[in-house]
Amino acid sequence: MQIIKKTSNFISVARLMIFTFVAGFLLLTHAVVQATNGESGDYRRVVTIYDQGERKSVVTKAVTVLGAIESAKIRLLEGDKVEPGYKTKIEGDEFIINIYRSLPVTIVDGMRREQILSTHTNPRDIVHQAGIKVRPEDNLSIRKSENLTIDGASATIYIDRAIPVKLMLYGKPMVVYTHAKTVGDFLNQKNIKLSKDDTLSINKSNKIIANLNIEIWRNGKQTIAQEQEVPFSIKTIKDPEKDSSYKSLKVKGKNGKKSITYEVTMKNGSEIERKEIQSVMIEEPVEQVEVIGAKFKYSGGKLSEEQINALGRCESGMTATRNSGNGFYGAFQFSPSTWRSSAPAEYKGVLPHQAPIEAQMQAVQTLLSRSSIFTQFPGCANKMKAQGIL
Repeated sequence: MQIIKKTSNFISVARLMIFTFVAGFLLLTHAVVQATNGESGDYRRVVTIYDQGERKSVVTKAVTVLGAIESAKIRLLEGDKVEPGYKTKIEGDEFIINIYRSLPVTIVDGMRREQILSTHTNPRDIVHQAGIKVRPEDNLSIRKSENLTIDGASATIYIDRAIPVKLMLYGKPMVVYTHAKTVGDFLNQKNIKLSKDDTLSINKSNKIIANLNIEIWRNGKQTIAQEQEVPFSIKTIKDPEKDSSYKSLKVKGKNGKKSITYEVTMKNGSEIERKEIQSVMIEEPVEQVEVIGAKFKYSGGKLSEEQINALGRCESGMTATRNSGNGFYGAFQFSPSTWRSSAPAEYKGVLPHQAPIEAQMQAVQTLLSRSSIFTQFPGCANKMKAQGIL
């Protein structure tokens, strides 16, 4: 009996140990699954997801972008683009995710027809993704599909290539591209103005065909043609979702070329006068597009000049004399009580819209030195944050 009792106790202890081990293992597995799915404990965040412009807000425990998308039960397909990236950690109580859906697009370039998946909406970006080179003079048009099932694509891009023309301008040979129908249209398009001393080698009514030779000569004084580079311009896109240190090149710029023709007067073998008579763009410059981070981490206190002006535009269109008729006044829509507690001493006895804009700005800075902009101006503060101003 004693042996049986000891054996029974041993089995009970063993069962307890096994149960404890299994329970611990299950808890650990759950924690690993939570971590794998990008979840953290019971802390929940509000995440706003824009899926092709359609807004969806979810309250989630996810700590990564991928985890938030999965918790929202949004299905991603091959080629879809997500910003920020899947592994980006969700910070703050409010977070924005953008999903750009990859759609089939057909590109028609003469006899060539190609279909690709793209998240872009700009025709030139889509063509560039497909590895098809186009000139600035080429025209690109896009036609949206009315029936994706029938057409097999969401849109069709048509490339209308510019025609090359061989131009001899005052002794300077060049190849230029055009969509002009006649020689006269070509001259007007390229802003080539003929003087009474100029000779055109072909009739203005002649139709433009590929590699047509057009020659223009000037009688009398000597002419000199020189090529010059035309610097490309730079367009900057501010991304409110990226830190201020972020910078990327979306489209690389390229200098253009123009031919400048001068009329030169020579005397005794020396140039005594030079006058520009023509300037023709041979190759249009390609604008460079740069993306820079515009996320601003506002830590409270006074606003910068850009921020306070943005706040005024949001609240009233920056109209200092605004009387909304709802109990709020001035460029920043102060209530009388808030105004009296923050206004400069000499303006406490008047309503906000009766004070100059400088006094209203000073009142804003005084108010925000002791309170948060998200408390005092919640609507506009959230808009400014989304725009990367805060």
